[in-house]
Amino acid sequence: MDALQDFDYSFLLPLLMNVLGAIALLIVTLILAGWASRAAHRALERSNLDETLAQFFASLARYAVIVLGGLAVLSVFGISVASFAAILAAAGLAVGLALQGTLSHFAAGVMLLLFRPFKVGDVVSVAGETGKVDSIGLFSSTIDTVDNRRLIIPNGAISGSTIENITHHAMRRVDVSVGTDYSADLAATRSVLENVASSVNGGLDDPEPQVYLSELGGSSIDWSVRVWAITADYWAVREKLTNDIKHALDAKGIGIPFPQMDVHIDGSLTRDT
Repeated sequence: MDALQDFDYSFLLPLLMNVLGAIALLIVTLILAGWASRAAHRALERSNLDETLAQFFASLARYAVIVLGGLAVLSVFGISVASFAAILAAAGLAVGLALQGTLSHFAAGVMLLLFRPFKVGDVVSVAGETGKVDSIGLFSSTIDTVDNRRLIIPNGAISGSTIENITHHAMRRVDVSVGTDYSADLAATRSVLENVASSVNGGLDDPEPQVYLSELGGSSIDWSVRVWAITADYWAVREKLTNDIKHALDAKGIGIPFPQMDVHIDGSLTRDT
């Protein structure tokens, strides 16, 4: 009992004040973090920034405020921020080495969100796959293929390969290759193909359609019929153009040959008796 009476309680009041101050500072930090996140998101929305990118920067603002508040709380208890930063840097290095693959996907995701080679809704060909972009995340992106398969592709694989944004432009050129008989007149064949190209349903007049004599093949004279179309109508125009070319050539008696091989046998055949 005497020991308790002799104990010095004078240090408890400053400690209690520090604890109460730290709690208050944490509450204020969380409030400010939420406010900063909402304010950043509203500002980015008003600037018509992509929703995925707006959410990313809003989260970044929130965590930045929380980190600053945490450092302020440590300083209340007399913990040196400089020493804590050194410890945090060392820990970050260790974690970075352990998660270097994941961090590379994260870095690739940030680059995709910043430079935006494609956006949600575009049809792209990336990492050997083709489909419509459903979402762009920080670590992976999701695309839906034409046969309705959902693919989740790591961002590192996307940024490390060629990215083809198929629907980036409003117009796209439709190319249909066709071979005709060597006996067919070139001028007559060109006239037939030009008439089809200029009248195909869905084709554009500007740029003008083009019929190009590409080469003399092994069994046919090869042509390329080129028509411009609205990107969304590409496949419909391609099918219609192919169909019209076949019917037009048949109507003019111009054949579409198939590969043939002539076999010549030298010498005479004998039969054992």
